[in-house]
Amino acid sequence: MEISSATIQRLRELIHKQVAEIGIQDVIEDTIANFPMKDQCSPDMVMDSLKQRGIIENIHGNVLNQSSAINKSSVKTDDSIKTPISPFKSVSREPIPGCLVLCIHGGKAFLEHLNSTEPESSKNSSFTLHIHFRGQRCRSKPVPVSCEPNIFEEFLLNLNGHETEACLTEANILSMCDPIHLILTKTDPDDTCSLISSHGLEWRHALASENYVMSKSIEMMGVGTECTIPAGILNVKLQFVTSRNISHFTKKIIDAQLQLEQQRMAERDRLFLIYAKQWWKEYLQLREEHKFRQVKIFAQDECGTNRPVFCYVQPIDVGRLIPSPLAAARFVSVLAFENPSNIGTGCKADQWQTLHAFLCSLKGQHEDHSNLLCSILLGFGLDAYVCVGTKGTGINYTWVATRYCDGKTVFFWDPLTGHRYAHHKIDADDSPVMKKIRTDHPFHNIGCLYNHEHFYANLQHLDTVETTDFTVENSSLWKAMNLDAIKAVSGSLHPSICSPPPPLLPPSLDTCALASDMEAKMRALVTVHRKSLSLSTVWDHKLGSLLGPSLASYEVEKSCGLPNIGNIDFQDAIRRYVPEGNTFKGFPVQYLHCNAQHAFETSLK
Repeated sequence: MEISSATIQRLRELIHKQVAEIGIQDVIEDTIANFPMKDQCSPDMVMDSLKQRGIIENIHGNVLNQSSAINKSSVKTDDSIKTPISPFKSVSREPIPGCLVLCIHGGKAFLEHLNSTEPESSKNSSFTLHIHFRGQRCRSKPVPVSCEPNIFEEFLLNLNGHETEACLTEANILSMCDPIHLILTKTDPDDTCSLISSHGLEWRHALASENYVMSKSIEMMGVGTECTIPAGILNVKLQFVTSRNISHFTKKIIDAQLQLEQQRMAERDRLFLIYAKQWWKEYLQLREEHKFRQVKIFAQDECGTNRPVFCYVQPIDVGRLIPSPLAAARFVSVLAFENPSNIGTGCKADQWQTLHAFLCSLKGQHEDHSNLLCSILLGFGLDAYVCVGTKGTGINYTWVATRYCDGKTVFFWDPLTGHRYAHHKIDADDSPVMKKIRTDHPFHNIGCLYNHEHFYANLQHLDTVETTDFTVENSSLWKAMNLDAIKAVSGSLHPSICSPPPPLLPPSLDTCALASDMEAKMRALVTVHRKSLSLSTVWDHKLGSLLGPSLASYEVEKSCGLPNIGNIDFQDAIRRYVPEGNTFKGFPVQYLHCNAQHAFETSLK
């Protein structure tokens, strides 16, 4: 293969450009600084470290992608040599001033999926990358699971919502401490989704880069008990699009701003921890049995970071996607319930998820369901709180309570079933019959309740839900945390809290087509099963269409709490259609998935 001198010069320029964009000098200095024995550091050792971090491969890949723009006539090739073609996908609209362009240039070193290239192990399994930044959510197209996932996407992220660049001052840009939240999920062939990694990308380094362009290899860490173990590496390129000159944003200024924010956050967390310890000590001094109550102040997120529990709740405005609070309870209840487990039998991991991680994985613990339901109910304007306590025979559990303006009405919302219960406080002089009638919910004890602005611990002599008075303003019944202390933790210095919450995305499925496909698969499974029993099968399409109103009635009952809507019409239509001497029998079953095989197996039980 003969290469012209012009092509060689062009390749040199591309390599020089990539090295300049990465800031290779700073990368090398940082690599040398991390060596345990700097005196014995050799060029080969530095090169090996750069290769392990993916720096060399990143430069090589970017040069290959850009070199495809070189005139093909300058390179003479035979049929066995192919010009590399970038699988990069462009966004559907042109970048506008005042936005970030986030480019994903593939992944590598996802060693847990090293054998996923085999057809039998990689069948239909896919990776999806989810993005959240300042109230904007987007996601990549699913790509096959592999050690080097082929994720090539481009996302436009506005810094200031729908505002123009003129509304952005340089001081505002520098003080925007919201990271770009990246979530990587894996979807298995049975539609089971699992969380692979969660990472906050600091985008302001691009402000001090040449042409406001920053290329970086992100080490995506695992989640839960594996949060200290790398899951893989994503190659990203980030560009800040502006029509103004902000060249005075030097690396020193950016580093100083980030260091100042980290110091403030560390000091804020330290002061709140001191306050929380003193608050807890005072609570225990009031009554000896308080140490046995369910009062939870901190919880670890998917990245292993300790957060105050009220930081997991943010009011979410769902717009027209969810019509009512009852429909919101129905929506949250259909998200799958799953307890994360440690390695070992019966070891439950105490790990909560941030709102974005929960919305991406679509499954979680009852705490995750309660935090999301409370956030949506707050968005509907209700006075909602997450309750921490027990249910049944003492099982730890969380649910949501809403208080109303009359000061007496309190409703409980079960996040896993979607059921709503009215709370009727039991007095000591109530008869046993009245006590039994008033207790129609499964909740037993309550230790504390919280939302994004308040935290209260139960001070009442009995912590049973039936006897609890929910007048949280009464300091003799509830011990409140200081509002200023809560605001200091969840205020503007906390990047993952002050930013707008992740919005809900509109449906991406054609429900009519999905229902038709599901019905066809179920019919085929039923026919095969009956044939194995030497039974013939005849389908009545007219009767099938008459069952539609019944399914709609059950859905309205679940989402709105109104039973038997249109039931009389359904019953009359069935009576008219079923011939004399025949019996109609039906039983509704709800599934939280679209897997026909699993649904059929469950139906046989």
